[in-house]
Amino acid sequence: MRMLLTGGGGYIGSVLVGHLLRKGHSVTVLDNLLYRVHGLIQYCREERFDFVLGDVRDEGLMRRLLREQDIILPLAALVGMPACARDPVYATSTNLEAIALMNRLRSRTQWVMYPCTNSGYGAKSGEVYCTEETPLEPISVYGRTKVDAEKLLLDSPNAVSLRLATVFGVSPRMRIDLLVNDFVYRAVKDRYLVLYERHFKRNYVHIEDVAGAFCYVIEHFETMKGEAYNVGLDDANLSKEELALKIKHYVPDFYIHAADVGSDPDKRNYIVSNEKIKRKGFVAVHSIDEGIQQLLKAYRMMPPNGFANS
Repeated sequence: MRMLLTGGGGYIGSVLVGHLLRKGHSVTVLDNLLYRVHGLIQYCREERFDFVLGDVRDEGLMRRLLREQDIILPLAALVGMPACARDPVYATSTNLEAIALMNRLRSRTQWVMYPCTNSGYGAKSGEVYCTEETPLEPISVYGRTKVDAEKLLLDSPNAVSLRLATVFGVSPRMRIDLLVNDFVYRAVKDRYLVLYERHFKRNYVHIEDVAGAFCYVIEHFETMKGEAYNVGLDDANLSKEELALKIKHYVPDFYIHAADVGSDPDKRNYIVSNEKIKRKGFVAVHSIDEGIQQLLKAYRMMPPNGFANS
């Protein structure tokens, strides 16, 4: 099938492109290369890959590109609470208004697979499992724009939303500001970590499982369309302290200080059920431990202070 990935040069897209090409699809990526990282160069040898440098908010460009596609994967977004708080106008125009533009321009027969975030569940108790029926209460500009875009798409035909847990793992367009990636980076580079609200929980998912989930939806779209699905690891509803201690197992001299004074500006605290997508047949299989070991190898190659959105 012919696919358009907006933001396909980003952290998730630069892994997902490879999965889609290996399955025989034709992939066009539209990206503005905001962070000047060229993680897609490895795919230029592929005949079924194309790249367009441009902005997802450009109506003329989007109109032209959409004409040629069967499937749209709108990954383009300003991602993360700090980045969106710093520039809420850019975040809103990219995360929400560009989705509305794409949805207006697309044919209703074209499939859309949208990467939402389970951060939309907000600051729950950390004790009750959030299902897809749990009310969405985002607590940041990032969460609100993603949740609003999801609603817009699910109110339209032929759309699926994947509410991704906090993603971790190695990508050609690396990010170190995601929680697992960040904690492992601190263990390697700083050897210490100060933990605020150490008992706050969230769910996690390996980037390879995110790519796998998108591919699974493509193969089972007719039975999954019109719905949102949580995508995460069942055994990875972890507190920040539990995560840090997992990393310490691989970096024994990693010093973890649990601070009783102070707070984390990101107040998300929830655990998530992934049962709905499991009933459809998809199960995340890549563990936190696997991701930690991969990150430890990657960080031996990386320069300091790079690859963050915030």
